[in-house]
Amino acid sequence: MALVLTVCFLGFFVPALASPSNDNDFLRCLSTNIPSQLVQTPRSPSFKQLLVSTIRNARFVAPATARPPLCIVTPTNASHVQAAVRCGRRHSVRVRVRSVGHDCEGLSYRSGSPNSEGFAVIDLAKLHAVRVNPQEATAWVDYGAGIGELYYHVATAAPGLGCPAGVCPTVGVGGIFSGGGIGLMMRKHGLSADNVLDATMVDAEGNLLADKKAMGDDLFRAIRGGGGGNFGIVLSWKVRLVPVPPTVTFFRVTKTMDQGAVDAVTKWQTVAPVLPDDLSVRVVVQNRQANFQALYLGNSSTAVAMMGSRFPELGVTRANCKEMSWLQYTAYIYFRDDIYNKPLDELLLNRSMTLGPFFKNKSDYVKKPLSKETLEKMFLWPEGAATGQLVLEPHGGRMGRIAADNTPFPYRSSVLYNIQYVEFWNGEGTGGKVTPDWVGSLYDFMAPFVSKDPRGAYVNYRDLDIGANKVVDGVTSYESAKVWGESYFGPENFKRLAKIKRKVDAGDYFRSEQSVPPLPSNQ
Repeated sequence: MALVLTVCFLGFFVPALASPSNDNDFLRCLSTNIPSQLVQTPRSPSFKQLLVSTIRNARFVAPATARPPLCIVTPTNASHVQAAVRCGRRHSVRVRVRSVGHDCEGLSYRSGSPNSEGFAVIDLAKLHAVRVNPQEATAWVDYGAGIGELYYHVATAAPGLGCPAGVCPTVGVGGIFSGGGIGLMMRKHGLSADNVLDATMVDAEGNLLADKKAMGDDLFRAIRGGGGGNFGIVLSWKVRLVPVPPTVTFFRVTKTMDQGAVDAVTKWQTVAPVLPDDLSVRVVVQNRQANFQALYLGNSSTAVAMMGSRFPELGVTRANCKEMSWLQYTAYIYFRDDIYNKPLDELLLNRSMTLGPFFKNKSDYVKKPLSKETLEKMFLWPEGAATGQLVLEPHGGRMGRIAADNTPFPYRSSVLYNIQYVEFWNGEGTGGKVTPDWVGSLYDFMAPFVSKDPRGAYVNYRDLDIGANKVVDGVTSYESAKVWGESYFGPENFKRLAKIKRKVDAGDYFRSEQSVPPLPSNQ
């Protein structure tokens, strides 16, 4: 047996020297086809810094939590991506693709098991251009851009236009569009993925598919909500830009339990999904308080009047409201009053990230209002050493007018709202192995009250606890993948995704612990 030395950094144990011959052949292939400065291996001085540069979750730099990649490729054009895929296919090394790194389980840059097969990461952070066409009301945005960059370039190049997406500006366009893309404008304009008009991608053979015509309808549908890294590597999206008024209103109202927070959330469940499409009110529950956050596409006087007639219990006044431009809102909801002290470009175009705490996400969909008693238990759920947070995102509006099979994202007319559960804790000194159980125990408690058969989940809040793939005879088992796949996409949508996977990647080259498998030929 060949001698194997290991190098330890940030808790990862990195194979050194005695890599299998196909790994070395793969690296030689890359060096022949891609400039050397764009390929970093564990021996490279900047490998560690590059690997952790977009990791937000401290769980994924803890000792022995995962196997690191054989190398990281940082392409600057499509030919580099094609070369990486072709080298990988030729030498039996799989690749995973990373945009900006807000992956809830880190599967875009890590394997969930230290004993899994080797892989390379294609990090698309250097592909982050945004090209706006104001006359056409469209933009091409590269996979590696953050949504803050998209917002800024759209609003400055085409005042009066915007784009529906999420809250955190460093979330990658690649990931959020691939999984759907929820946010405070989805009730008016649908998901981010609902507004994708075209795309370019590299397929499992390393071919460049320049547009949706080259992909075909089924593949183009699959990449708009079917999860990232399943069918190929998207390089750029063409998105529809939507009209936004010169002035929008953001308001925030916080209620403690003593101030009637539970009663307010109980009422919110039936009010928020049927408000006019221009108004979205979400709730963040933390520290036994409910923080109501809202965007109204119009002025504050109308917003206050609307809330007064439809949700008087919340007590919204002009004092709770801030009028601003849509671009200012996209920064304010995340940075708050920093927008008055720093230029918007400094905030929204900043791609650097700091490593956050240890955290774990889960999600649910609610179709029937929860009782006051259930909500009160959620507010009071014991946290122990952790900090728990619930984010409730209302559906309704345009979301309810789009068919469940229009894209792979199935949670449309039957849904009141989505719940994101987030648990934060300090895992220093534990190696990432000690996990408080606020999120797990609360999730178990919620089972009778949320969607069923299957219990729904949002793919962009990826959760390996739902299930992980098993590989049988070199291909991911469809039966094992159904456990998690039907939760994210519903039974029929998941089967359609597996069918197109069979057509475009029958050999299951793009594979991870939760990648869509090829549909067996007998189904």
